[in-house]
Amino acid sequence: MGSVVQGIMEESSRIWKLRDLRTDGWPLTHSPMTPLLMSLSYLFMVKIWGPKFMESRKPFQLRGLLIIYNAFQIIFNGWMFLESNRVTWFNGYSIICQPVDYSQNEDALRIIFIGYCLYISKLIDFLDTLFFILRKKYNQITFLHVFHHSFTPLSVWLCFRFIAGGQSCFFLTCNTLVHVVMYFYYMMAAMGPRFQKYLWWKKYLTVFQMVQFVLVGFHSIQLLFIDCDYPKAYSWGTAMQAVMYFFLFKNYHTGAYNKRPTEISGSSRNAVKKHL
Repeated sequence: MGSVVQGIMEESSRIWKLRDLRTDGWPLTHSPMTPLLMSLSYLFMVKIWGPKFMESRKPFQLRGLLIIYNAFQIIFNGWMFLESNRVTWFNGYSIICQPVDYSQNEDALRIIFIGYCLYISKLIDFLDTLFFILRKKYNQITFLHVFHHSFTPLSVWLCFRFIAGGQSCFFLTCNTLVHVVMYFYYMMAAMGPRFQKYLWWKKYLTVFQMVQFVLVGFHSIQLLFIDCDYPKAYSWGTAMQAVMYFFLFKNYHTGAYNKRPTEISGSSRNAVKKHL
């Protein structure tokens, strides 16, 4: 047993030495325990503290706060999308094979900064669930919602600490674009019932997210068939995550929208009401 533990520790040490040293010292990224503990704290908030705190309280009315929060998310994710495109795809990056630039090049360091912002944004996303709890919209706190929010910070942390740049930038640009559209929808919904007629495209938002996973999945799988100086382990990991999330979102979409017209109409009304 002792030799097994020692072997695990030695392998962990070997892997840790492969990290991108340029990312050392960034706040909240020192070790994998940081995003892990933050995700566990998030789960504690969702399952224990939140419901207990709201047990004898009336739902909070957070319309103004939600509009400001969603507007911030649109601006933050929009900036990451535009800035990442500027230093990658509009700057000679290859969509087929792009190794990570581990140099002190200005653009390479810029990507590290954007990657760090993406990591922080996944921690900020915990507020999505907190606002559901404070408004007692427990029906919106689905397994998909909680799993996605709790798992993503660790996934993005791994990317930031080991492969900030290169092929991983494809996920960054796709994900931030999806979040711009998603938070735009949430902001409109938070503005009240008078905007309901403009929210007919809600079900296509989930489809848009599924398209993201298909694109990211194929983008990762291609590296398994070509010679590219990029970690194949990451390609496998990204592809498996893309497949997993695709089917999770597909199941959600099927359950939410494959209903009778009257049920769909009721769901649409509830989608608006949850933001009021």
